[in-house]
Amino acid sequence: MAFYAVTMILEWYQWAILGVALVVAELLIPAFVLVWFGLGALAVAALVALWPDIGLVAELLIWIISSTALVFLWFKLFKPSQHKSLAGRSQAQAVGEVGLIIADVAPFQKGQIRFQTPLIGSEVWDCISDQLIKTGDRAKVISVEGSVVKVAAE
Repeated sequence: MAFYAVTMILEWYQWAILGVALVVAELLIPAFVLVWFGLGALAVAALVALWPDIGLVAELLIWIISSTALVFLWFKLFKPSQHKSLAGRSQAQAVGEVGLIIADVAPFQKGQIRFQTPLIGSEVWDCISDQLIKTGDRAKVISVEGSVVKVAAE
């Protein structure tokens, strides 16, 4: 019984089809990961077009390394800490935030306050205060009481 070495080489257009398919799949399944594997496949397509007999193992290694590098660079350059959203912060961390009153607030009368960045998931909050604060004035969060923030004039 003779063993034959089977060598398989993917052509550049096969890598290009795979790359485009992965990028299109990203549009259907928005996880923002498939696009990097699609771009890695397109990079391999370009390399295979320049050097056609690179070999399947080298092609796969280049695809894995380039895709992983693109995913790593994406998450390294676009860190979650760069987002200015305050969503997910605890109520204690919301105390001290400053916003703009968009509906008058007075004792025994709810108003509304808008924050420049979302505070615990929302930009606009109902608010209460022990003093009259007019629309357009800035106010600081003193406490969070359920779904209402208590504010004081800044």
